Amino acid sequence: MKAHQSKHITMVVLTMTRLILLLITSSFLPPILTVDPPLPSPDGSDFIRTICNTTLYSDLCFSSLSTFANSIHNDLNRLTLAAIYLTHSNTLHLVSYFQNVYGDCVDHGCGGGPHNSTTSALKDCFENLKGAVDDMRGSMKQMKDLVSTGSLQSFRFQMSNVKTWLSAALTNEYTCTDGFEDFHDDGFIKDDVCSRVDDIKKLTSNALALVNRYADKAVP
Repeated sequence: MKAHQSKHITMVVLTMTRLILLLITSSFLPPILTVDPPLPSPDGSDFIRTICNTTLYSDLCFSSLSTFANSIHNDLNRLTLAAIYLTHSNTLHLVSYFQNVYGDCVDHGCGGGPHNSTTSALKDCFENLKGAVDDMRGSMKQMKDLVSTGSLQSFRFQMSNVKTWLSAALTNEYTCTDGFEDFHDDGFIKDDVCSRVDDIKKLTSNALALVNRYADKAVP
């Protein structure tokens, strides 16, 4: 009987000891981590990503416009203007590049005289791109001068002008590359020109998509 009671007491002591140790060690454990929902990025990059997802070339849209995040402040008007500015700037650089690389070819002929297909295609493309630069400049000016406090009809008219300028720029870009469609003289020139202009087309397409979105979402 005494042996049985001793065994029972020992088991109780062991149980109490384990419980005390558990309580002691648990007090040193770190609290359970709680995960709060992510907050919007303070620099506006989440806003840009969301808007860019509505464009045809969303990755290019985000990578090219995210550098403006700190100045856009989740403002669709500013984002749209930045997209037009970026496209205009890149087109200007491209025109400068073409003039430096192919200027002599255009002015004096590309090996086969001033009237061969290479010279003609380049000359026409240059003119198209210069026209695109002027179109973008007109679009950018209209967007800067945009007055959204007037009537709905006035606002729509102004946005229609912005769209018209950008659409004309895109048409000029396509006309440039179309001129190389049946081009067989110099594959390098064709590939170089068309690949670079294709990049500008994508930027212009994205800018036009943002203009359309702004026109639909803005309330004058």
